[in-house]
Amino acid sequence: MTELRADCSRCHGLCCVALPFPKSADFAVDKQAGKPCGNLRADYRCGIHDRLRESGYRGCTVFECFGAGQRVSRGSGWRASAADAERQFAWFGKVRELHEVLWHIEEALALPEAAAVRGDLIRVRDTVDAAAEDPGCDVGSLRQLALGPLRAASGLARGKGPDLGGAQLIGRDLRSRKLRGASLRGAVLVGADLRGVDLGRADLTGADLRGADLRGADLRRALFLTQPQLTAAVGDRTTLLSPEKDRPAHWS
Repeated sequence: MTELRADCSRCHGLCCVALPFPKSADFAVDKQAGKPCGNLRADYRCGIHDRLRESGYRGCTVFECFGAGQRVSRGSGWRASAADAERQFAWFGKVRELHEVLWHIEEALALPEAAAVRGDLIRVRDTVDAAAEDPGCDVGSLRQLALGPLRAASGLARGKGPDLGGAQLIGRDLRSRKLRGASLRGAVLVGADLRGVDLGRADLTGADLRGADLRGADLRRALFLTQPQLTAAVGDRTTLLSPEKDRPAHWS
């Protein structure tokens, strides 16, 4: 199976070079796309990896390439030539998007309630995985191909939960809301108060959880929750997570 988790030891530091970021609370400096970060060493490792947050690079700690880095880094590194660099950077961006789609598909395949669409999910997974080998692949059409089966799997798993997809819930106190089985796809939950909320079978695909307070929340059966979403949120030892998720080191 395609690896869907970053292994920086087998990557040419692609996220540290290919991606742009503006100076902000998340990044200490401005960096242009294609320009190596000043902290990137000659061996493609980050010189401040163990102190990113305190050094002003909080944004790096919430980034996940879903294994795109090691997939694209096979062969010569981007330092080999300008042509290699341009090709790898463009391909990396595409594979990162496709690997996130694959990550969601693999989670959907593990849902017992989604057995009725298992065949569709497998066919889409195989198509997307094969396409990721082609630097010229059409990411938009592949994402669209996966959308239907993923939404179907979500609906089967959620049941009759409330639909809050795309809702603007910035800073809202949601502690009294019944969100079990809710669709929160693409919801903006920046700074929302979700303390103690049961988010079992809630679909969190693409939900913006930056600064959301998840202390005491039950996320053990939340759907399509990624590690970067957790890292961007606020939590503590009372936040309930599934064994597959890592508790962010900066949580209290």
